[in-house]
Amino acid sequence: MKSEFLLAITQLSAEKNLPKEVVISAVESALVSAYRKDSFTPNQNIDVKINRTTGRVEVWAEKSVVKKPEDTRQEISLAEARRIKEDAQLGELIMVESTPQNAGRIAAQTAKQVILQRLHEAEHSAIFEEYAGKSGDIVSGVIQRIEPRQVLIDLGRVEAVLPSNEQMPNERYRVGQRLKVYMVEVAKTPRGPRVIVSRSHPDLLKRLFELEVPEVSSGTVEIKAVAREAGYRSKVAVAARQQGIDPVGCCVGLRGIRIQNIVSELSGEKIDVVLWNPDPAVFIASALSPAQIVAVELNKTDGNATVVVPDRQLSLAIGKEGQNARLAAKLSNWRIDIKPASVYEAEKAAQPASETEGAEEEVVGEKDLRARRVLAGAPVGSEPPVIIDEEEAKEEKPEPELEETAVGRPVHFETQATPTKAELRFAEDILGPKASQSDSKAKKKKKGQSKKEEETVKGRKPRRQEIVVEDEEEY
Repeated sequence: MKSEFLLAITQLSAEKNLPKEVVISAVESALVSAYRKDSFTPNQNIDVKINRTTGRVEVWAEKSVVKKPEDTRQEISLAEARRIKEDAQLGELIMVESTPQNAGRIAAQTAKQVILQRLHEAEHSAIFEEYAGKSGDIVSGVIQRIEPRQVLIDLGRVEAVLPSNEQMPNERYRVGQRLKVYMVEVAKTPRGPRVIVSRSHPDLLKRLFELEVPEVSSGTVEIKAVAREAGYRSKVAVAARQQGIDPVGCCVGLRGIRIQNIVSELSGEKIDVVLWNPDPAVFIASALSPAQIVAVELNKTDGNATVVVPDRQLSLAIGKEGQNARLAAKLSNWRIDIKPASVYEAEKAAQPASETEGAEEEVVGEKDLRARRVLAGAPVGSEPPVIIDEEEAKEEKPEPELEETAVGRPVHFETQATPTKAELRFAEDILGPKASQSDSKAKKKKKGQSKKEEETVKGRKPRRQEIVVEDEEEY
């Protein structure tokens, strides 16, 4: 019987995934409540101990030492007390073993209920302690049930809740689908621990980069900032902690294999990986990629940044419904105002100089942006496409123009030398070489063919070509 009792405790601890000591403590607490109702007074202090080796149950009750006991459940004589404790005195309280022979039906039922309750509490506490340490991590689970306002995901020992506000708008869930989710909160409730997970949290993207990119998990590449609109587009700013490493290339991977795995996990969400820079102007210009930036004006007093872009790049810089500019503002933590170059130059020309003297502003041009990228140690190829200024375009030499002469040969005017002295020139040099007889025949033949083609296109039969016999020129 005793071995069966210990076997039952071992089996129960394995089913509930609880330590054996926790199960034994729960059974001892249940037996205390059962024996107090059956064999002892309600207010009497009793204690139950289970022998871990033999499985024997011992019940110890607190009794008062008196000369002549009237209630044996609460009192004990002095002679019996001194058998247990040699120096026992009258009025002293001592613990006496008072294990009942049999427990009643009510006591057994009470013990069963208390054991189940204590085991549930112990199981909930163990689950809470296990998942409380995972808060802020990424976990994998299987969709168990889909409800109108939430999706229940089985994580193994607990059922997590994916609320509607934490779901991605472009995803459609199905029962049995496996998902990677971000653990937002673990809370204690009367029904057990409540685990809330998310698919739209910005840190989910950061954890996915840690799983897919070894340089990020090891700390060689650091993710500085993340701006995300779940299901549509995200921007991630990365920086290298070690020289000679391209952080953007590490995150993208060979032929984009690393970034494609993350995009597939997020159901096709677009991800822009940009290079972080401590200079706000350079970082804002990188955050607005793929748009080209002409200049960045920083107002450090108000925290505003005015970005100047070419007129043809305005829509690209703003993005669809302002998405690109909105994500860049979140990523850089600056309020960004995008203006085309023509409007910006007109406003600067119309603005009096007295208004700009008091403000703490910094204007960084395109050349300064490129120079600051180089000083910051940006890898080759990280800067955006170069925009040629209008002044630089004017300084460039135009390509040599070609013109056909009377004989149809192109001549480079720049390569013709201009005479420096008065030289003897002939009429043939000025008028050019005379067209030969064969050349004139070829031109007339070509002209006749073009007329024949025009008449064929108009739907008429080509008229018979007249043969012209040219007279020989007299010399």
